[in-house]
Amino acid sequence: MNLGNSLFHARKKCGLSQEDVAEKLGVSRQTVSKWETNETLPDIRQSKKMAVLYNMSLDELIEFDIDVKEIQQIIEKTSEQIEEKIDWTSAWGKKYPILIQYQNEVNIPKYATRINSMVNELIEEYQYSYLDAFLVLKDILGKVWEGNK
Repeated sequence: MNLGNSLFHARKKCGLSQEDVAEKLGVSRQTVSKWETNETLPDIRQSKKMAVLYNMSLDELIEFDIDVKEIQQIIEKTSEQIEEKIDWTSAWGKKYPILIQYQNEVNIPKYATRINSMVNELIEEYQYSYLDAFLVLKDILGKVWEGNK
């Protein structure tokens, strides 16, 4: 996402109009529009004022991604009871059909036994809870994935 889009989405997220922002920053509405369409860039002082106005850090404003921010907020607000009701395999299977398909092809118990063994090793070696050990293993798998892209 570019800076103009970031500024636009951050402003919209706060429910402010271009006129509102312009008034609070002491600039014209056209100036705000030019920032949001990448015709011009705000100076550092104006950028800092916008970050304060939008309740975010300057770094967050520059890198603001509405989708990521919304997903993070949803995750933070989701209770364990709701999480337990979600069929994650089905949900992710819509985007990644292999998550549905593999279940009829792969010897799941064979791999589950090996994975469980690794989880148990983490529990014994580091005194993690089962959940913590599983999350650590999941994170390690993610790092392996990133290293092999």
